[in-house]
Amino acid sequence: LPCLSLPSSMHLIQVDSVQRWMEDLKLMTDCECMCILQSKPISMDKDEQNELILSSQYSTCDHLQLLLKRAWIISTELTRIAQKLEKSRWQRVHSMTVRVNCHVRSMVNEYNTFTRSSSEEMRQLEKLLIDKCSEFTTFTERCLQTEDKEMLKSMKSCVNETLTTVAQYFGQLIELVLAHEAQNLLRQIELSGSVYVTDSAISSLFSLAQEGAHLCRIIAKEGGVAALFKICRQDFFRCLYPQTLRTLASICCVEEGMHQLEKVDGILCLADILTDNSHSEATHAEAAAVIAQITSPHLTFTQHLSSFLENMEEIVTALVKLCQEASSGEVFLLASAALANITFFDTMACEILLQLDAMKILLAACSDKHMVDTPYSRDQVVTILANMSVLDQCASEIIQGNGVQLLMEMLFEKSSSGNPAEVAACERVQQKSAVTLARLSRDPEVADAAIKLSCIPLLIKLCRSPTERNNSDSVLVACLAALRRLAVMSPDGLEDSDFQQLVKPRLVDSFLLCTNMEESFV
Repeated sequence: LPCLSLPSSMHLIQVDSVQRWMEDLKLMTDCECMCILQSKPISMDKDEQNELILSSQYSTCDHLQLLLKRAWIISTELTRIAQKLEKSRWQRVHSMTVRVNCHVRSMVNEYNTFTRSSSEEMRQLEKLLIDKCSEFTTFTERCLQTEDKEMLKSMKSCVNETLTTVAQYFGQLIELVLAHEAQNLLRQIELSGSVYVTDSAISSLFSLAQEGAHLCRIIAKEGGVAALFKICRQDFFRCLYPQTLRTLASICCVEEGMHQLEKVDGILCLADILTDNSHSEATHAEAAAVIAQITSPHLTFTQHLSSFLENMEEIVTALVKLCQEASSGEVFLLASAALANITFFDTMACEILLQLDAMKILLAACSDKHMVDTPYSRDQVVTILANMSVLDQCASEIIQGNGVQLLMEMLFEKSSSGNPAEVAACERVQQKSAVTLARLSRDPEVADAAIKLSCIPLLIKLCRSPTERNNSDSVLVACLAALRRLAVMSPDGLEDSDFQQLVKPRLVDSFLLCTNMEESFV
C-alpha cells in the first residue's frame, strides 16, 4: 500500500470490501469526541485493575494486529489528505486532519496500555507526533477560515511541509514500535524454557512476518533467523520445529534473512533435519519449504548458495525420498517445489536426480491423483523434467516411465476454478511440457514415440487455437518450437498448409500469424 513515508510496512489481506468496512468501522469513531475523551482516565484513583482487564483481553498478536490496522488507517488517511490538499479542498483536508489526530492519539494510547517498556526515544517520538498532529489540525482550521486566495496559496506549502513531517514522524514511530515488539518476542524465544511460551512467541512472530517484506526485514535485523535456528537445534523443542521452520521460510524471503541464515550455518541445520529420519513428516515438509524459499529462481541475491552446494547431494537425496514417501499432496508439493528450484541453478542437481531414479518417482507420482492433484504440483514436476531434459540420458527414462504420454496430457492443462493464480500455473505447465518435448525430441526414440501418440496434431491445435493454450504467447512459442523439432523427424505428418504457416517461415513470422489468427465459433 503506497503511502508517503510508510509504503511497505502495511500489508492487507484481500477480503470482501464489506467485511473490511465492518472491521474498520469500530476504529472509525467520532473523532472530535474521541480527541477530548482519549486522555481522560476512567478512574480517578489510578486503579490498575481496569488497565489489567483491558490489557489481558487480547494476546500479543491481537494487539499487534490492532496496531497495524490502526497504522494502515492513518497511513491511508495521510495519503488522502495529500490528494485533497492538491485540489485545495480545505473542508475535507481539515476534517481528515482531525480524524488523523484522533487515530494517532488512539494508536499511541492503545499501544502504551499494551506495552510496559517503551523506550525514551519512542516516548519522544510519540510526543513529537502528537504535537505535530495538533499543530496540523490548528493550521488547517486557520486555512478553512481564510478566504484570501493568495494567502491560502502561500499557506498551502506550509501545510504540505507539516503533512510531510507528520508522515515522517509517524513512519519512524511505527518502525520503532515494530522493532521493539520483534525484540520482545525474540527475547521470549531465546530466554524462555517453556514450550508453551516459546510456541506463543513464535506464533506471534509468524503473524508479524505475514504482514509483508518490510516486517520480515525488521525481524531479520533484530536477529530473528538466529533465534529460530537456535530452537531448531534443541531436541527439547522438537514439537515446535514445524512452526519454527514455517516462520523461517517467511522471514527468508528478504535479503537480510538470507544473510542471517548464512551466518548461522542455517543450510547445514536444514540438511541435518531433512536427513534425520527420527523427525516427523511435518518437520521434513516445512524444512523443504525453507529450501524452496531460499533457492527460489526469482531471488536476486544468491550469496548463500555457495554453502548450499556443499550440502546439495544430501538435501536432494532427502527431498526425493520425501516425494516418494509423501502422505499428502501438500507434502509432495513442498518437496517437489524445492527440487524444482534446485535444478535451476546447478546441472549437478539434475545428474544427482538421474542417479536417484527421480524421473521414475516423479512420473509415478503424477499417475496418483491424490498426490499430484493441482496444477501447482504438476508445474513443479514438469519444471524438474524440463531442466533434466538437457541431459542425454533422460530420454530412455522418459520412455520407460510413459513420460511422453504424460507430457502430452499436460499440454492441455486447464484451470477448474478460473482463479488467476491457477490459470497462470496451467500456462506454465503447458509451456514447460512443450519445452520438455522439444528438448527430448532431439532423441529419435522419443520423437518417434511422440509422433506415434499423435503429438503433431495436438501441437498444431494449440498453435491455432488461443483458448486451448489459455491465450498465452509463451505457450505458443514453446509449441511452435516443439512442432518444428518433430516436423524434422516426420515431415509427412503435416498438412501442406500447416507446414507453410507453422514450420517453413521464421519462428517470429509463424508466431505473428498465430497471434493474429481469429478463432471460428461456427
